[in-house]
Amino acid sequence: MAVANFPALQFKTCDIFRSTPKCFKLLPLQKTNLFVKTFVVEAKANTRTDSAKIRNRRMLKKFNGTPRRPRLSVFCSEKQLYAMLVDDKNKKCLFYGSTLQKSIRDDPTCTTIDAAKRVGEELVKACTDLNINEISYYDRNGFARGERMQAFEIAISNYGFLPT
Repeated sequence: MAVANFPALQFKTCDIFRSTPKCFKLLPLQKTNLFVKTFVVEAKANTRTDSAKIRNRRMLKKFNGTPRRPRLSVFCSEKQLYAMLVDDKNKKCLFYGSTLQKSIRDDPTCTTIDAAKRVGEELVKACTDLNINEISYYDRNGFARGERMQAFEIAISNYGFLPT
């Protein structure tokens, strides 16, 4: 800590209150010791996943899904892929598909990459049934693309949802 010596300020009551006829000293002139503490600002660096989550929350404020232009939210865990068409205005899920669903996984048994491609094809079928021609925002939840995500994106880009 640093120690600083500051003289006390000297005021007269007539300087503060102009209506009083008498002027006398309010504070005597003396030296006062004040302790000055240095202020240190430490910046916290965000990790890669934290900054991706923050970026995703910021984008969700800008892009909201409607019944005609829903938001496509895709989450890819270590082994599976989950996709949703979300109508944020009415707070409804228009379509949900994952690589865990028996209807997608069991037709002929397949790998998760093939199942992710089938999820994309099921999403396209649901969009044609619901008369949806475009999506408002493709939300990957801030995660990078992997093999399952690429297989899913190829299936829906053939329909025209994603720019090629």
